[in-house]
Amino acid sequence: MNLSYKKRVALHFMLATSIVVVGVFCIVYFIVQQTVYQNIDNDLSFEANKHTKEIFQSPEGIKFIFNDEWKEVEHREVQVNPVFIQLTDSLGMVKDKSPNLKGNQLFFKNENKYGDHFNTKLNQRLIRQVQIPVENNGKIYGHIIAAMALDGSMMVLKNLRNTLLFLFPIVLLGLFFISSFLAGRSISPVVLITNTANRITKNNLNERIDLPANQDELFDLSNSINSLLGRLEQALEREKQFTSDASHELRTPIAVIRGTLEVLIRKERTVEEYQAKINYCLTELDRMTNVTEQLLVLARFDSSTKLSSTPNISLGELVRKIVLQRTPIILKKDIEFVLDIQSGGALELNAFYANLIIDNLLSNAIKYSANKAKIEITIKGDSNLAHCTIKDYGIGIDEVDIQNIYTPFFRSNSLDHKEINGAGLGLSIVKKAAEVIHTNIEIDSELGKGTTVNITFKGLNNF
Repeated sequence: MNLSYKKRVALHFMLATSIVVVGVFCIVYFIVQQTVYQNIDNDLSFEANKHTKEIFQSPEGIKFIFNDEWKEVEHREVQVNPVFIQLTDSLGMVKDKSPNLKGNQLFFKNENKYGDHFNTKLNQRLIRQVQIPVENNGKIYGHIIAAMALDGSMMVLKNLRNTLLFLFPIVLLGLFFISSFLAGRSISPVVLITNTANRITKNNLNERIDLPANQDELFDLSNSINSLLGRLEQALEREKQFTSDASHELRTPIAVIRGTLEVLIRKERTVEEYQAKINYCLTELDRMTNVTEQLLVLARFDSSTKLSSTPNISLGELVRKIVLQRTPIILKKDIEFVLDIQSGGALELNAFYANLIIDNLLSNAIKYSANKAKIEITIKGDSNLAHCTIKDYGIGIDEVDIQNIYTPFFRSNSLDHKEINGAGLGLSIVKKAAEVIHTNIEIDSELGKGTTVNITFKGLNNF
């Protein structure tokens, strides 16, 4: 049977509560029963002990001194709260008894255990009985047996039992409806969350679930779902941006390569012409590859990007490694390169993101510097903070373009230096990587005089 969550909660609550109710009902019944028997036992003990003082021993045996006691209603009648009294000798032979016993006699226990109260029957009538010895100088020469009818007490217990049995299913039914109502109230926020989540598609990922007023488990659930929706929205936006950017940037080189190859096959060409055109196509393919790789790097970044599992590296070692990788182009352009590590070179950084930052910035410095120009890198700081400055004396950036340098595909005065290859994605990557490792970057540039980039790295323990 497939029950709804609300009904399952109600059923489980009802079952658990029913066990408690059964326990309470049993305790109530047991306490009432014990109280009833205790009151009867006290009365029986009182009656039996009272009559022990009214006994005398004669040659014919033991007898009651005063027979006027039998004139009391409780000893004469059997209908209204009767009290049965019986006197026996040590062997159990009846010597005297109350008139209401008539031709009957009470049960005699021929045991050494006296004073216990127990149930027995008299003419098919349930009675409560006690038997105590009559002693003289430590010798038992008779017994007094007292008994009371249990009709009224049994009626009380029976009525109580029937009442509890009658109330039990009613209580269970009431508990089920109450628990169903409470369960419905409890899961109503979950239903709201479900309905909101069902409405959300890729076309309206900006919609969010309303957070409950109380900061409880449902608040955490709603907040987690909203965070998930936020990440999905960002991922979808990055996918759309990547598709758009890739389409925009790859359409032109593909058209150029296609046009070049179509021209190439129209007629016979010299070997030199074939080589030139093929080399040109390979150059365009390399540029497409570079653009695609940079777009992929950008697409993988988001505001919640966690530090990757790549190893850490000191700032000084990282800069030396990148400079070594760029040595061929530095030598080719005959650039004067100055590396000054004053302090702070031992600062530990995430190798992947720090490499993206410094490699792109140094690549720009080399790319936009003229032959035989000068590039300076200065590092200073301590074990918690380090400042890295990359200064070139290249073409610089126009002041009006500074605010746009982090925009993807933006290139300042690109028409003035067509010979310099680039897609305008490097600084966008630098900005994203800097956000991940909490690095501050300031760029100061003057057109025609060069660019200075100040990078402030924080140690891994500071974020």
